[in-house]
Amino acid sequence: MESPDLAKKAAARIGRNTLGDLLSRSARRDPHKVAVIYRSTTLDYAAWNQRVDGMAHGLRAIGLRARDHVAVVSRNSLSFATLVFAVARLGAVLVPLNWALAEGELHDLLVRGDAVAVAAQAEFVDLVDAAAAGTHAVQLKLTMDGDGDPGTDLSSWRSLADLTTEDGEALEAEVTDDDVAQILFTSGTEARPKGVMLTHRAVIDESVSIMLAADFKSVDVVLHALPFYHSAQLNAFLIPFTYLGATSVILDRPTPDAILDHVRRYGVTEFFGPPTVWIALLRSPRFDPGQLTSLTKAVTGAAVTPLEILAELQRRLPWMGVYNLYGLTEVGPFALGLPPEQQAVRPGSVGRPGINVEVAILREDGAMAHPDQEGEIVLRCSHATRGYYRDPEHTNALFEGGWLHTGDVGIMDAEGYVTVVDRKKDVIKSGGVNISSREVEDVLYRHAGVEECAVIGVPHPYWIEAVVAVVKARSGANPTDEDLIQFCRSRLASFKVPKAIVFREDLPKNPSGKILKRQLRAEIEPFVEAPGDAPN
Repeated sequence: MESPDLAKKAAARIGRNTLGDLLSRSARRDPHKVAVIYRSTTLDYAAWNQRVDGMAHGLRAIGLRARDHVAVVSRNSLSFATLVFAVARLGAVLVPLNWALAEGELHDLLVRGDAVAVAAQAEFVDLVDAAAAGTHAVQLKLTMDGDGDPGTDLSSWRSLADLTTEDGEALEAEVTDDDVAQILFTSGTEARPKGVMLTHRAVIDESVSIMLAADFKSVDVVLHALPFYHSAQLNAFLIPFTYLGATSVILDRPTPDAILDHVRRYGVTEFFGPPTVWIALLRSPRFDPGQLTSLTKAVTGAAVTPLEILAELQRRLPWMGVYNLYGLTEVGPFALGLPPEQQAVRPGSVGRPGINVEVAILREDGAMAHPDQEGEIVLRCSHATRGYYRDPEHTNALFEGGWLHTGDVGIMDAEGYVTVVDRKKDVIKSGGVNISSREVEDVLYRHAGVEECAVIGVPHPYWIEAVVAVVKARSGANPTDEDLIQFCRSRLASFKVPKAIVFREDLPKNPSGKILKRQLRAEIEPFVEAPGDAPN
């Protein structure tokens, strides 16, 4: 007779549902279906699953164990996607890091993330060597695919490809649904990056939420162009589409030409991009709707999408359904979604909560807001973070009052549709009145001469903060500051009109496409002295 302990262990294994299990199940369902395409390599689900097992065995052979933290510094690649599932199958914790960070910033995250191992593409080996110097936790350094400097010293590195075995034997590890699977550092657009802990269960529940909200299908061909180190491309697209058994096309750099070429070449049906990427595509001289007929689903998110850009997408690609999604890393990241049939009815809304999500609006006094009353968007969901890694102070603030605080200001109508007004930190407080930077940006995007813009508040001796617009003009257009101010004046209340316009050739962005307003404030303030005049 089997002992109770053995039966309990067997039951736990039978009922287990971790990230490491998702790919193997897709491989069993449809082994010969194309799973992933990267450059000249195409793998079906059976072959990719075997490669994941081989990589997991290789990682175990060099001493990595369950719950070890494995950092990754890499552009999108097949090796990166494979490592995501190999680390999960081993029961280790994935810590993907932004390859655009400076040496000191990367060092800080390697230390704070307790990385035991780090895998890096060849072009980032020197950066990682410098960043890892002086860190006692990093014991293993693994090279991934990619083009690097032929003179790079690799004497302290091991090749991930060489470690990957070919035996194909399934790897078993002691891992549960409630173990931490990932530590994802926030982008740091507003403050020092914080390490968001997500369990296997959280990422899988988030996958279910977004699959239903955005109508993901196993027949889809999805293009992954935004960085895998970001929660959106990793957890809202790569993992859910692998879970479904769809086909993933991986692109290492999200340039407009490469995106358009890949959509046409591989018959891509679905593509995710933040507003800045969609703007770049629409402005590309190679943007030809006739070459994009396979693209039936567009997802926009990661930042609030200007209404004018949404309207232009629908006008130029009328067969394409646009899904406007909202979320944050702390919930996996998906939380709310607006489907295509609601875009015209509720322009600018980010929709209603996903199936595993509850949303509310809290006033500043902590009370629930009434319909159409402004307040902070707060969430409860089964895919919320366990907290910030080794950061109890910020974790307590995040969970204050039994809700997860997003830091976004929004309103919710009587039917439960949410509209984001602004980031709390981006609301401009001028002359005692709160001004939504997004509202001013939406107006500026309607001007034919504006390609991109960001509206910020800068210190002012009378108004406390003054509205300033930083603008990138469209190619061939030469709007003046007075042109844009007059354009806004005819469409906005006088107190919302920018007091100054600053033109830039480009706006600073992080690699996931978010405009860095914090950097703009630091750069613009010295050049804008007391914009606008106080009333006489």
